[in-house]
Amino acid sequence: MIILGIESSCDETAAAVIEGPDRMLSSVISSQIELHRPFGGVVPEAASREHLAKIDIIVSEALKKAEIDQTAIDAIAVTRGPGLIGSLLVGVCYAKSLALGLRRPLIGVNHIEGHFYSVVFDNPPIRYPALALIVSGGHTNIFYAPEEGVYSLVSQTRDDAAGEAFDKVAKLLGLGYPGGPAIERLAISGNPDAVRFTRPKITDGLPDFSFSGLKTAVTRYVRENNIPTEFNGESVPQPVADLAASFQKAVVSVLVDTLKERAEILKPATLIIAGGVACNQALRSAAESVARILNIPVYFPSKHLTTDNAAMIAAAGYARLRRGESHNAEMTADPSIRLARRNGIGKTRYKN
Repeated sequence: MIILGIESSCDETAAAVIEGPDRMLSSVISSQIELHRPFGGVVPEAASREHLAKIDIIVSEALKKAEIDQTAIDAIAVTRGPGLIGSLLVGVCYAKSLALGLRRPLIGVNHIEGHFYSVVFDNPPIRYPALALIVSGGHTNIFYAPEEGVYSLVSQTRDDAAGEAFDKVAKLLGLGYPGGPAIERLAISGNPDAVRFTRPKITDGLPDFSFSGLKTAVTRYVRENNIPTEFNGESVPQPVADLAASFQKAVVSVLVDTLKERAEILKPATLIIAGGVACNQALRSAAESVARILNIPVYFPSKHLTTDNAAMIAAAGYARLRRGESHNAEMTADPSIRLARRNGIGKTRYKN
């Protein structure tokens, strides 16, 4: 079965073709980073316009690279949410039109579930139960999946997502956008123990994340220690590199410590780390260490698939179609759709 995947939830226009559950025939991603860089973040209206200009070109390129034409497609999977409503509508309307014209099944996919399936191309089959940390600029969650297609929310962020915190701290330090890669590059030359940040802790007993306090602590440290944030082409001073490394260590430790605590309780057969921040090498190394301690495998997507992409959407769509799930022409974008709610481990089935 050949699935065309389409992704346009934020600032990447992407299309991919897969065959079966995990054979990627093509994956094409058009990034909008340069478009949004001057603004230090994604401008929703500009993102929508760019999707409109690029989506047909990107889908055509994905089909060409897969060496197939439209008639070879067996089904079309598209991100229906969460994300920016204007961006989502571009992909959903395009996919609905294509599915109607070709008379093919249409599968709306939750973007977060797509990240869960981003690991299928580079790892052995997922063994259940699985525990997944989905961490990106817009999302920081831990989900428990006792079986395929069944999810329960274990942890979520109360404020900033981890990737958002990276972006904000990078902007504060004058490192530009996107912030995650900039901080990671700089942290290589910094001392991660130079600044001892207090790890944020939720006090109501739930295993949730909070990064706004950590971001505030960085702001206070910059002000109180006169850390320079404008370099005018000069090399970045060592105190800035040390601060970047210390901030990165704090974020990574919060993510991995929480994941380890949940894994010790839930006893998963597989750990999954996915989403844009999953390309961070410090996070990967820390998660691998935890996996060794727990004696269970940890799966990461390839770095090409940590960013928003359509191969993961096609893979999630394939799994849903195999379970007999699809949508009709009345399906629409839902920018606030949930993958699961916190109402008991393994009790929430994704039926959106």
